[in-house]
Amino acid sequence: MCGIVGAVAQRPVTEILVEGLRRLEYRGYDSAGVAVLADGQLRRVRALGKVIELETRLAREPVTGLTGIAHTRWATHGKPAECNAHPHFSGERVAIVHNGIIDNYEAVRRRVAALGYPFESETDTEVVVHLIDHFLQREGSLLQAVTLACQELEGAYALAVVASAEPDTLVVARQGNPLVVGVGLGEHFIASDVQALLPVTNRFIYLENGDVGLLKTHEVTLYDAQGEPVERPVQESTATDSSTDLGEYRHFMLKEIYEQPSAVASTLDGRLSADEVLGCINGADAKALLAEVEEVQFIACGTSYHAGLIGKHWIETLTDIPCRIEVASEYRYRHQPTGRNMLVITLSQSGETADTLAALEKAKSSQGCLSTLTICNVAASSLVRESELSLLTHAGPEIGVASTKAFTTQLVALQMLTGLLLQVRGTNPTLAKQLVQDMHQLPQLIEQALALNPQIEQLSERFLEKQHALYLGRGEQYPVAMEGALKLKEISYIHAEAYAAGELKHGPLALVDSEMPVVAVAPNTLLLEKLKSNLEVVRARGGELYVFADEAVALESADNLHLVRLPAVPELLAPIVYSVPLQLLAYHVAILKGTDVDKPRNLAKSVTVE
Repeated sequence: MCGIVGAVAQRPVTEILVEGLRRLEYRGYDSAGVAVLADGQLRRVRALGKVIELETRLAREPVTGLTGIAHTRWATHGKPAECNAHPHFSGERVAIVHNGIIDNYEAVRRRVAALGYPFESETDTEVVVHLIDHFLQREGSLLQAVTLACQELEGAYALAVVASAEPDTLVVARQGNPLVVGVGLGEHFIASDVQALLPVTNRFIYLENGDVGLLKTHEVTLYDAQGEPVERPVQESTATDSSTDLGEYRHFMLKEIYEQPSAVASTLDGRLSADEVLGCINGADAKALLAEVEEVQFIACGTSYHAGLIGKHWIETLTDIPCRIEVASEYRYRHQPTGRNMLVITLSQSGETADTLAALEKAKSSQGCLSTLTICNVAASSLVRESELSLLTHAGPEIGVASTKAFTTQLVALQMLTGLLLQVRGTNPTLAKQLVQDMHQLPQLIEQALALNPQIEQLSERFLEKQHALYLGRGEQYPVAMEGALKLKEISYIHAEAYAAGELKHGPLALVDSEMPVVAVAPNTLLLEKLKSNLEVVRARGGELYVFADEAVALESADNLHLVRLPAVPELLAPIVYSVPLQLLAYHVAILKGTDVDKPRNLAKSVTVE
């Protein structure tokens, strides 16, 4: 969601701040702003809309200084408007940028209003900057002022604060929302994502919950939640600028769809022998813990939830271990029955999803929790650090808001986990070996699915005037249909929903007519004949079918049945391979609709608020 960048340096920082914001555009936002300290005075420029609008404003109203903060805002409290854009000021003394939500902001607002502070915005952030200013005037230290203010705040936040009284100082605080310090030579930086700072450093300090930090040009001093000085390790990032380059592609989403063969290969690399899953889980005694698992609880949101549904199917079918799955925003507020030697698995691309983090904290204290495992794409993320075990997907940075390669690599990780559970239980060694042998084929099979792109692009034209669509699947293909429908609605804004195909007759069939596209995934599995019967029901009622089917499936194209043939795929790989053409379909429909494919309206890449 919102993006933060900050710098304290011995050179002008405005261009660094704006470039950092540009690199965070994938997160989703509706306004942008920058504030710098120039000659001991705070100067601010804000703009509604994209970073390019801020750059245009800065060209007319240039600001320069050696210390500054910048922000892209995704509206929560208060509509998208320049007055609600960050940075927020208290007088001309203190400036702040903030990610997250202050739960008790109304109480804090009443407190600072009673102190005589006026309000210029509708945001929860403005109350924080006034509170800090109050303490700054009382204590005379920006570090102390931020520390005292944080003691009164409830909720999740990442804060970066500068003050005219301390022009060479940047103070930061983290509780729940990610924040990293970029380490330089005679300069230091902060951001909500390392991608923002790659042009200036590859050395980072990842702040922990409760940390407060003081940054100057030649020092970084950190304090933990108890106010004690603390050392956090400096880590070198291997990320490169290539992830933010489109190369030959028109959009990041298309680039990331085509990166899936290599991303899957990276996820598998070094983790499989010819017929065995090797050690792919980070954490002490991982193999021994897996041998004790009697239940699995999946917790995730959005696309990761769909991956978890498929993982549940695999684990229950192949290992006979009972699995539960719940969306994180519901899990954290609901009573769960007691588990027994339960492995809690969280899934997230970013590892910073607020609901999933909160649900993980609840799950860790639940009775019967044996251990926690995070499947994630970001090694230094909060979820990875908070879990006992981790399985990294190695997908590489994903810029497009609509997840593609993160989803398929999560599925690969879940297959490897299923293989490990099979191995440690030893109940079906033949099946365990076959699963691994099949996984070796995945990159090539995805390449073959991508070769269908011209046919899918042509098919997408038939969706141009449509307002609604149904997606159908059976068994583990039902979550694939759910993910396909999500992709279409996310980026084309066509209303789409998915059903288990057998549920058609229980209500959704009433929607079917010649104007309702019905998309189905039909690999050659045990449920194929059942699915074909469901499709005939649609055809009999004049529905328009778009079927992605195995090359051996006995279906023929007709006026109201449009067929896309996929290569023969082992049944356990089908959910991964069949997801790819649905991603391409959504992409090409969105192109025809003229939407912002990489940054769809109202959405954000990393959902760091509740």
